[in-house]
Amino acid sequence: MMIRLAGLMLLMMIGMEAGPQLKEAFSRGGVAHAADIPMHEVQIDADEVYRGELLLIDNAHPVHEAGTRKDIVNLYIHQELVNGYGLRDTTISLSKLVTERWQAMVRAAKTDGVRHFVVNSGYRNEAEQRQLYESKGPDDALPPGFSEHNLGLSMDIGSAKAEMSRAPEGSWLSKNAWKYGFILRYPKDKTAVTGIQFEPWHFRYVGLPHSVIMHENDWTLEEYLDELKRAKSMAAHVEGTTYRISYYPVSAPQADIDVPVEGTYTVSGDNKGGIIVTVRMYG
Repeated sequence: MMIRLAGLMLLMMIGMEAGPQLKEAFSRGGVAHAADIPMHEVQIDADEVYRGELLLIDNAHPVHEAGTRKDIVNLYIHQELVNGYGLRDTTISLSKLVTERWQAMVRAAKTDGVRHFVVNSGYRNEAEQRQLYESKGPDDALPPGFSEHNLGLSMDIGSAKAEMSRAPEGSWLSKNAWKYGFILRYPKDKTAVTGIQFEPWHFRYVGLPHSVIMHENDWTLEEYLDELKRAKSMAAHVEGTTYRISYYPVSAPQADIDVPVEGTYTVSGDNKGGIIVTVRMYG
């Protein structure tokens, strides 16, 4: 039976936080539907390409109006979300979901003795991005609509002790952020891929198991999305849970995707013509 779904389809969140003993393995292509997970076909709007946690934002793929998170909150006002880290000023805003995942990461860092985090920037609206672009120029800022900060999924994280390239906070995040659904978005050795200079402070939330797969393969978001498009499907095993990640090209006003009849899954666009469905198979 085909079911018509419209609008934002954050259908069911993978509500989990990874622990320090995170283990991962994955395979590409040829991942059959698991017999113990009944699937059915649903139809979604092409606009879903512009929504989700795996959106690629670069010079060729600007932020679509639908892509900005709907759960943006001012962190200074929501002090219950500010535990274990500081804010540069009272204007910092971010997706509530991303903030909750960020707090889990801060708690983990604290157990390792790393505790001087400062959030310097989060979500920026178009006016704020324009002001930054006009004040810093094209070498140090992106024009409005072309920055990940316009989604609400990215953070500029600093240390109260030193520059992030030398601070324990920067070192800890570069080694551990992937365990919590975050990636160092613009690595030093990937500037030719991202087109952005090394930014040791810029972390992007993509969620699990995607951050784990990217870490395991030393992929940027660009490389991961290209590989997903090529392979069509992958399977990942994270902390005893198996996920199937499937890619669907979208070229019509609606697209058909396979999702579990019952169970946990997420849907995200890639902002360049594809839909990624992540199904928690078992575990």
